[in-house]
Amino acid sequence: MKRRELITLFAGAAAAWPLAVWAQQPAMPVIGYLDTASASTTAHLVAAFHKGLSTAGYDEGRNVAIEYRWPDGDYDKLPGLAADLVRRNVAVIATINTPTILAAKAATKTIPIVFAVGVDPIKFGLVDSLNRPGGNLTGLTQLNIEMEAKRVQLLHELAPSATTVALLINPSSPAYSEAATESAQSAARVLGMRLVLLNASTPSGIETAFVTLAEERIRLLLVSGDSFLVAQREQLVALAARHAVPTLSTTAASSRLLVGS
Repeated sequence: MKRRELITLFAGAAAAWPLAVWAQQPAMPVIGYLDTASASTTAHLVAAFHKGLSTAGYDEGRNVAIEYRWPDGDYDKLPGLAADLVRRNVAVIATINTPTILAAKAATKTIPIVFAVGVDPIKFGLVDSLNRPGGNLTGLTQLNIEMEAKRVQLLHELAPSATTVALLINPSSPAYSEAATESAQSAARVLGMRLVLLNASTPSGIETAFVTLAEERIRLLLVSGDSFLVAQREQLVALAARHAVPTLSTTAASSRLLVGS
């Protein structure tokens, strides 16, 4: 399932789950939409979200309103943005990834929160179980974080003589980054490879990471599925081509080889 299709399905869940809550409100229900990127970089996902809502019978401006919150990649803004949605008493909060889920979860224990995530929601303490989530959170998961190990293996097949692989993570999302690192490290250990962690939470940080790759002559790069890094895919493609580094980008739905040498 592609990420856009996942978001479409997720929007349907966001519309369907709190219908009883919405029915109790005399005014037009309001959805809080919380993402980590910007409106411009995720416009295709917002379109999929609207499609899912429409399938469930809700159209923005006709019978539902949407309050959007975008931190433009600055994860430090998420707690404040989530708190603002809570103050506005939205009917439900739609969260798109791990950092937004954790911010919304910390902001409210009563407003329904619907998520789409690639990590194990039980392990991360989001729900009690997959069939009976409990609390005020529910949603969809692909458990794609467990695939980091397989992606390391794929890179190793591209360059079997390489002894080191780098993993690019966003330190602003420690929970997701730790899980990605654990999965990648397990595969690197089995393959007898050294895993080097590179941090980037800004475009300039990504530039610095590629400079480090060149300086240390690291031939393979795995990019974690952090939302900020996914949104910077054009920059990553350009840098991977410039440095001729085979780079595997992780998304919510698939792995993508950006460039091979």
